[in-house]
Amino acid sequence: MRIAFASVFLALSITAQAAPVPLFDGKTFTGWEGDIGSVWRIEDGAFVAGSLEKKQEKNNFLATTKQYANFELTLKWKLEGTEGFVNGGVQFRTKRIPNHHEVSGFQADLGKGYDGALYDESRRKKIMAQPTPEVLAKAQKPLGEWNEYRIRAEGSHIQIWLNGVQTVDYTETEPNIDTTGIIAVQIHGGATSIVRYKDLMIEELK
Repeated sequence: MRIAFASVFLALSITAQAAPVPLFDGKTFTGWEGDIGSVWRIEDGAFVAGSLEKKQEKNNFLATTKQYANFELTLKWKLEGTEGFVNGGVQFRTKRIPNHHEVSGFQADLGKGYDGALYDESRRKKIMAQPTPEVLAKAQKPLGEWNEYRIRAEGSHIQIWLNGVQTVDYTETEPNIDTTGIIAVQIHGGATSIVRYKDLMIEELK
C-alpha cells in the first residue's frame, strides 16, 4: 500500500512539475525588463508596443529577466500596421547586445512574408527555416486577427506551430550556437504599426 501511495505521489509530482506556467500575469511587468512606459505598455491583458499615428524609430525588445534552455512556449499575438515594414517576433535562446538596442538569437518571426518562420536575429541575420506557401496558407490569418504560436526548443531541435499548423522543424548543426537565453517580444522599427502579445505560457523541459 505504501509503495502504491508513493508511486501515485511521485506521478502527481512529476505532472505538477511539467505543467505550463504563465510568463506574464496580464497586469504587470514582473519578470520582464526593457523600455517600459516609453515603448511597452499593458492593455487588456497584453503587452503592447507601437502606434498607428507615428513610426516606431527602431527595433525594440521586451525581455524576460530569466533565461531558458529547453522549453515549450505558447502565446497569442496580433499585428496591425499601415506603413513600412510591419513586423514583430518572439525571441528565444537570445542575448541582449551590450550597449545596443538589438538582441542576438533565434526568433519566431511574424509579419507579412515572415509568419511562421525561424529567423536568426543579429547573429547569422537570415531565415533558418520557413513554411512553404501551401503550409502558410493553411496556418495564416488576416492582418489584425489574433494568432497563436507554439515554440518548442529541445537540444538542437526547434519546432514552431502557427495556429496549430507546424511551420518549422529545424535541427541546428552549427557548433557554438547558444542553447540557453532570454525570451523576448519585438516590435520592428521603421513602421507605423501596433503589435500585441498575450497568454504567454511556458513549460520547461527536463
